[in-house]
Amino acid sequence: MNERSRILVVDDELSMREFLEMFFRREGYDVTTCDSVDEALLAVESDDFDLVITDLQMPERSGLELLAAVREGTPETPVVMITAFGTTETAIAAMKQGAQDYITKPFKLDEIAVVVEKALEKKNLASENRRLRTQLRSQRRHRSLIGNSGAMQRVYDLIAQVAETKTNVLIQGESGTGKELVARAIHDQSDRSEKPFVAVNCAAIPDNLLESELFGHVKGAFTGAVQNKPGLFETADDGTLFFDEIGELSPALQVKLLRAIQDKSIRRVGGTGDQRVDVRIVAATNRRLEEEVVAGRFREDLYYRLNVIEIVLPPLRERPEDVPLLVHHFVEKYADELGKPLSGCNEEAIDALMDHDFPGNVRELENVIERAVALTRESEIRRDALPPSVLRRKESTLASRIPSEGLDLDQTLNAFERSLILEALQRSGGVKKRAAQLLGISFRSFRYRLDKLGLDESPAGDA
Repeated sequence: MNERSRILVVDDELSMREFLEMFFRREGYDVTTCDSVDEALLAVESDDFDLVITDLQMPERSGLELLAAVREGTPETPVVMITAFGTTETAIAAMKQGAQDYITKPFKLDEIAVVVEKALEKKNLASENRRLRTQLRSQRRHRSLIGNSGAMQRVYDLIAQVAETKTNVLIQGESGTGKELVARAIHDQSDRSEKPFVAVNCAAIPDNLLESELFGHVKGAFTGAVQNKPGLFETADDGTLFFDEIGELSPALQVKLLRAIQDKSIRRVGGTGDQRVDVRIVAATNRRLEEEVVAGRFREDLYYRLNVIEIVLPPLRERPEDVPLLVHHFVEKYADELGKPLSGCNEEAIDALMDHDFPGNVRELENVIERAVALTRESEIRRDALPPSVLRRKESTLASRIPSEGLDLDQTLNAFERSLILEALQRSGGVKKRAAQLLGISFRSFRYRLDKLGLDESPAGDA
């Protein structure tokens, strides 16, 4: 018996309350008694109990009302019903409404002791399972998302904030920035983590097949539909459905997706009945969907349904300080896969990688490192193992080229200034005074620029 377990006993008969209180206290429990449902409702609102034992039939209000309140407020708290002989059917009905068990009067002491012990063991097991699931979600946090930059820390914070909600999320970012990894991190940290995570690439499936893939079909709906087939919405029920490249969805499917989100139900192709689904939608795109809405290529109402919370992933060129961490991760991954005892990249190789813009972002960096690991015969990756595209240094002049659509001058200048400051910090080993000297500016001016660009978050030294 667990002496810390707290039991609430509810019965309108004083003798029964006193009898049960005496018995349970002798068994080592902490006991509170109430003579009515109203008093018990106040007790469960103001205190926590490990178990509620209540009489089913009481003069003013039924124990079923207390059961409903406990199930709504603290559904993990088991409720055991006490019922008079001959009302077993009512007790079974109570169990269908969520009661843990029932005891029929008159009962033996060892009988009620066994029922209580089993109820508490089940509650403790459920609590332990929740603790383990929380621990597992923590261990799986962010999966392969890597980066200590301020930009990535803000992404991590936003993931943690939205994960426990049911809100739809729109992830925007360039190709290769890791949008699916963010979607999986949201799923892994949510209470749906034990349910399916289903991903669909809207650009990879022909439009005439995508509807059936999403919503399923019934036998005979079209040529080749030889049997009923559930769609991805049904597969992801109670879990997360991830739409990659949502901007590629055709107007016709946009309408059907909007209906599924609004009604929380789907209809199989060729079917006549609707089916309820509980699915959290996470969508991703490398397009600016608000621009697609203005251009008339994406439905405004669907955009607002998807974009309840927006997460924007920064391109790798805006967080070059994360490149060494990513390189280390990918070297370990592919050295292990290819059976090569590599210690990492030498300094010249790292400098070359940090100097590259990586238009393909993290995916491009991963491909570069996989290639370098395959070609390297030494104990570390050298500069000459990198592809020519990486070794061509980016232009150092600001006005090298203006795109046809124009540019934001302030944003361009800030990005260029940011890249120089980050390179100076990297070359100086994080020593800010030395970085300021490399840039030919005063330490005070350097600190001002760090603050202006939001870079003064790292613990780099001043000396």
